[in-house]
Amino acid sequence: MSDENTMRAVSQDVLGGPEVLKEVRVPRPVPRANEVLVRVRAAGVNPTDWKHRALGVFLGEPPFVLGWDVSGEVAATGMGVAAFRPGDEVFGMVPYPYGHGTHAEYVTVPARALTHKPASVDHVQAGALPLVSLTAWQALTEHADVRPGQRVLIHAAAGGVGHVAVQIAKARGAYVIGTASAGKHDFLHEIGVDEPVDYRTTDVTETVRDVDVVLDTLGGETSVRSLRVLRPGGVVVSILPHGSAEFPEEAERLGVRAVRMLVDADRTGMERVAELVESGKLRATIAGTFPLADAAKAHELGETGRTAGKLVLTVD
Repeated sequence: MSDENTMRAVSQDVLGGPEVLKEVRVPRPVPRANEVLVRVRAAGVNPTDWKHRALGVFLGEPPFVLGWDVSGEVAATGMGVAAFRPGDEVFGMVPYPYGHGTHAEYVTVPARALTHKPASVDHVQAGALPLVSLTAWQALTEHADVRPGQRVLIHAAAGGVGHVAVQIAKARGAYVIGTASAGKHDFLHEIGVDEPVDYRTTDVTETVRDVDVVLDTLGGETSVRSLRVLRPGGVVVSILPHGSAEFPEEAERLGVRAVRMLVDADRTGMERVAELVESGKLRATIAGTFPLADAAKAHELGETGRTAGKLVLTVD
């Protein structure tokens, strides 16, 4: 197979730790109708990547190529694609969870999952944004309808989804309470948090009250306990799709709403994200960049849980 028909990608043959990741050569995909072949320049690494690497989750047994974020150039278009042409700079998220594969030199993406990359940012910045931004946008605007003056609590506000959600909530005029360890409180102030809370020394569900919206990025018991900080009619949106039946049951008892969601690839959402980027209201904090071949190192760092912002793979 000639080189023009293959590409570099990060794959794995077994589930396990970061050491199972390896750079391999695989066939270069060909875009089908309504698909775009993207030459990847940068691709974010998210907690869902290391969870799938270790556990399979939605994808089952390997081999597979991980990655859902992408920023790059259009290399080719499939039949019927009218919005893009070769050479266009684009960014977006491949459909979650089954459209994975951006940790490679090329990836095919449904045209409707992409939009034009904002000219004001580079590929690293753009590649960091799609999954976390769409998650936060869909949670805060579509499921919670955050409005000016509302009180919004964001768990793990210094994390990938969290630090983007803070900026989106602020752009919509909310008062933002954010949880993080004390060492990250300066960072929280920098991105717009009005009221940082140290979750290590304070039980936020006992001290925070009269909240309109909670963005739960942690799941488990946090989902249920967060219901207790809400005003009547408030909502907890959890980005973890699984959990106990106690979550909706307790919400009903308290007269509040409980929502579980999975992020969904969406051009309209990406266009809103791009507008926030262009207006200077949204920017990813880059915790580290790694060449494609060092994907395992990115996973190792991400799994420490000590980074603020996003990790990104770069593809030369």
